[in-house]
Amino acid sequence: MPKASDIMTKEVITVTKETPIRELARILLEKNINGVPVVDDENTVIGVVCDSDLVEFNKPLHIPTVFVILDSVIPLENPWRLHKDFKRIAATKVGDIYSQPATIVNPDTDVAEIARIMSETKYYTIPVEEDGKLVGVIGKVDIVRSLAFS
Repeated sequence: MPKASDIMTKEVITVTKETPIRELARILLEKNINGVPVVDDENTVIGVVCDSDLVEFNKPLHIPTVFVILDSVIPLENPWRLHKDFKRIAATKVGDIYSQPATIVNPDTDVAEIARIMSETKYYTIPVEEDGKLVGVIGKVDIVRSLAFS
């Protein structure tokens, strides 16, 4: 059974929380990739940002339904959703939109297990770490490639 180390991309492109969203979009387009790990100052993976995060960033603001009773405004939805939506539309950096924590595998993880993780979590950019160091990344295309050439 193939392992993560057999299919991972070893030249990993990363971004930080301070990377501007426009730069992230250019990186994803120019490198023809769907996502990248987000790293801190010590190059430790703290999350992942994907093209789906950029799509979410661009969706319109949802105005919550409320009702008024005795001069009180009562939201019919979770007020934290509105807070999250305002934060999303005001985003300028990767730190405002990335997913955390990252789902990380090690080089010995079976490809079948990685496919299961992707399928169940809907995370399609999986960093590969060995001894706390980022050594690779696996995307959907790597899984498909492993099927086509095995």
